[in-house]
Amino acid sequence: MNEKIVEIEINGLKEEYIFDKVAKHANGAVMYREGKTVIIAAAVLDEKPVDEPFLPLTVQYIEKAYAAAKIPGGYLKRESKPSDFETLTSRLIDRSLRPLFPEGFYYPVTITVMVVSADKNTDLQLAALHAANAALMVSNIPVETAVAGVRVGKIDGEFILNPDREAMESSSLDLFVTGANDDILMIEMAAKATEVMENVDLDDIEIDPIMAPIPMVLEHQQINEMSEEELMEAIKFASKAIKEASAQYNEKIAPLAKEKIDLTLGASSASDEAIAFIKEHFQEQIKSALYSLSKSERGGMLKDISKEAFIKSEEFATGFDEDEIKKAVEAVKRAEVRRQILEDRVRADGRRLDEVRPITIETNILPSVHGSCLFTRGETQVLATATIGDAKDGQMFEMLSDRSPKNEKFMVHYNFPGFSVGEAKPIGAPGRRELGHGNLAKRALEPVIDMNMSNAVRLVSEVLESNGSSSMATICGGSLALVSAQIDTKALVAGVAMGLVTEGDNYAILTDIMGLEDHDGDMDFKVGGTHKGITALQMDIKLGGLNMSILSEALIQAKDAREHILSIMERAKEGIEPSGALPTIEHFSVDPSKIVHIIGKAGSTIRDIIERFEVAIDLDRDKGHVKVSGHDDDKVKAAKEHIESIVNGASNKEQIKYEVGKRYKGKIKRLVDFGAFVELPGGTDALLHISKVAKGRVNDIHDVYKEGDEVEVVVMEQKGHKIELATPEYLGK
Repeated sequence: MNEKIVEIEINGLKEEYIFDKVAKHANGAVMYREGKTVIIAAAVLDEKPVDEPFLPLTVQYIEKAYAAAKIPGGYLKRESKPSDFETLTSRLIDRSLRPLFPEGFYYPVTITVMVVSADKNTDLQLAALHAANAALMVSNIPVETAVAGVRVGKIDGEFILNPDREAMESSSLDLFVTGANDDILMIEMAAKATEVMENVDLDDIEIDPIMAPIPMVLEHQQINEMSEEELMEAIKFASKAIKEASAQYNEKIAPLAKEKIDLTLGASSASDEAIAFIKEHFQEQIKSALYSLSKSERGGMLKDISKEAFIKSEEFATGFDEDEIKKAVEAVKRAEVRRQILEDRVRADGRRLDEVRPITIETNILPSVHGSCLFTRGETQVLATATIGDAKDGQMFEMLSDRSPKNEKFMVHYNFPGFSVGEAKPIGAPGRRELGHGNLAKRALEPVIDMNMSNAVRLVSEVLESNGSSSMATICGGSLALVSAQIDTKALVAGVAMGLVTEGDNYAILTDIMGLEDHDGDMDFKVGGTHKGITALQMDIKLGGLNMSILSEALIQAKDAREHILSIMERAKEGIEPSGALPTIEHFSVDPSKIVHIIGKAGSTIRDIIERFEVAIDLDRDKGHVKVSGHDDDKVKAAKEHIESIVNGASNKEQIKYEVGKRYKGKIKRLVDFGAFVELPGGTDALLHISKVAKGRVNDIHDVYKEGDEVEVVVMEQKGHKIELATPEYLGK
């Protein structure tokens, strides 16, 4: 075989690229190795262009189960629907490579990336990007620029380049940056909450990893928002590494490329003659349309202008077809939008460059929902809802390199129905855009949620109107929906979308962009964060690169907007009335040293309480705070009393031992629908379950006992503070 091998060691990675070995019918292909990870990437071009003026690029990142020596779970034993991680990775690669294609490139391109062997220490997103880039570089598709990606973590106050998965667990930052040479093309950033564990005597708490999850006992949780200055340092750190890696790829991989195909590029705009015709006859009408009050009015007026212009062009016998007239109207409209911003420093809706659209907020408007918020900013509106479930309600998912499934306790689902933009189309399964926007909102909100929660929380964003940055409205509305559902959050989080228009050295940074500015601008830049700093960021560049000083200025302008939005959200928070649908919650405190007795050996005691009373329990070892929650008032109160009896019993020098099988006289302290709590001699409380009161079925415990009654019981079993009782009648004695 005439295979060619390229070895590159850069930024802590040892990569091997093998060309001319696999997938030779593709326009370009590579077998990529990093550690034990092997990826096959192939790029294929369809030389017949599409009719519409856009780049039909499709990226498919696929993880094969056999790559980790596993058989797919479920009924069908083959790979089927892509996981969220696969979809998000496909989207990340697409956003990194799309800016490389020349303007007017309207030919379908499919890049397939398959993981066929997986190493648990490999960053699969980084490896997949580099494999896809190599396949594209060596192909005959007319793309010649090398892209490089880096992941930056922050561990013990130091920036770390491309840390492995284990190291990332202790990182306070997850920053993924892609670029080409000196240009930054794409940024994904998330702050990560970190936990500080108190030293726990393992003789007191034996954690059995096979058993059900036990609530985490934290000393404290740190959000780790990043300041704008810190983030710029991290991006510059990444940029330097990207420049060095790009140089290596250009030097070692580019010479192996096939001769590029000479393709005819489509006209991205109309002819100069058509544009001149529209300017002469319809310039003022287009200006008037741009200043229309609503998105629908503006769109309707521009369509009418295109129709009128086509009719008039026939009268003048210009020879312009309908498609060219539409392109000319679009070109004149785009030029006018940008001129207004750069020269007049005003926007189509009359706002200043740094002005946020009007905001209205309504909380808990849905009576049967745990938490809800209707958040409206300009013509963008989302209905965010928060639902609290048990730990078992979390989303089960598998990672390729993990042997066992994981449980996601905080879920964010973003829905974008067609009616939100006035389109007549049915609602279907969420696409890549919906998954990407939901993931961005999740990354922004997750750092402020108490990681000690034993509940699962599902946040859903229904986009009802969209004219710019519904993902950022999801962050704002979602943050307040969580508060409305009384989820323990450390701070409110707001999001804002920024834009950029630039011509030569002249540029303008736009705050809270609407759809028109997103479409005709040069940058899509979304920032979410708290008063203290940034928790998540996403940036895509249409220019082919971004100046660092402009990026820094955009971050500062975004901070001012975030502070403004947060101030409005704080006022809305003060007026939140709890929903009647919320579960009952009991907060109380115990001696912190007695928390170990509530948990019990290997978590047996706390699991028994959770199962017996059907409640969720959160513990704070440092402060001794206990939170018990559930949907049944009696069971929540009973669980609280039971925990207090355990703590009180643990306070005695010696735990009272009762003889199994012996009769005792006790006093009924409390009746609940599932039984009675009986105070035994010595002051210990024990449960007499309704099923152990009589031989026959007892439907209502109140038919048999009332509080204060003396009752004779038999001790069936005692394990620590857990005592099971039965009546002599039940035992036939």
